[in-house]
Amino acid sequence: MAVIKILKKRQRKAGKNGSEGFSLIETTIAIALVGVALLALAQLFTYSVMNNQRSDRMTNSTFLAQQQIDFLRNFTATDLNTLAMSPVDEQIDVNNDGNIDFRRVTRVQASGFVWEVRVQVFPVSQLGVDVDTLINYPSQHKVRADMSTVISR
Repeated sequence: MAVIKILKKRQRKAGKNGSEGFSLIETTIAIALVGVALLALAQLFTYSVMNNQRSDRMTNSTFLAQQQIDFLRNFTATDLNTLAMSPVDEQIDVNNDGNIDFRRVTRVQASGFVWEVRVQVFPVSQLGVDVDTLINYPSQHKVRADMSTVISR
């Protein structure tokens, strides 16, 4: 009996000093919590990468539309009248890797000495769509940039 009392006393002292360590359940719960936190960070990283790619596409599209408008501002009245006959449909490879990245459609409408210019940039997935359909229904065809301006001479 005295031996049992001594053993129980030692067990209580070990528990009070904290020398028992972590149990298997506590360790498993801690690992699960760390795993959930890492999973959330991985999802956040994936979302960030996708958002950066979307931003890059929008920036390139806007640049391509603005570049075309700036290019057309240097045209003469005769050149602008020639462009007004039909829309210009271009396939653009931005990084010269041999793959088409964007489709740019430029439409010029003449009205006396004023030309209304509209430039629309679409993703490569819209290559098979008719030009008139793209011009008339841009939002249904995922337009990336849609800029309009007036050029006068």
